[in-house]
Amino acid sequence: MERNFALYEHQAQYYETDQMGIIHHSNYIRWFEEARTNLLDQMGFGYDQMEKLGIIVPVLAITCTYKSMVYFNDRVYIIPKIEAFNGIRLNISYQIFDKLTSELRTTGESKHCFLDKNNRPVSLKKQQPKIYELFNDYLGVDLSK
Repeated sequence: MERNFALYEHQAQYYETDQMGIIHHSNYIRWFEEARTNLLDQMGFGYDQMEKLGIIVPVLAITCTYKSMVYFNDRVYIIPKIEAFNGIRLNISYQIFDKLTSELRTTGESKHCFLDKNNRPVSLKKQQPKIYELFNDYLGVDLSK
């Protein structure tokens, strides 16, 4: 299914910098979350909708590789991409590009699972088939276009 997504743009804030004047490494994880939240909203099934259905999506693991520095006031595009989805687990990759130069600044990945309010695994295929199909439809969509 062809779908056009708006790129997620972030302007680096002064409070996100460290003593060296570059963006502190911990902020990239927050930026991944911002872009992931935006992606899910654009897909039509954001965190607020999941939580109304009693579904939570915790982070199981996250990686971040720094390629080059981001400074205060730089504008970057954060591009999330669903890499794997089986109805119980979800893997998303991230690329952060400088808006002006298109230079790759950072890459990463987050791994998630779907749980109910009792912290038990949820099979979206069985319990939420429409949502399962929504994720399947968007699996592998290239957001860099």
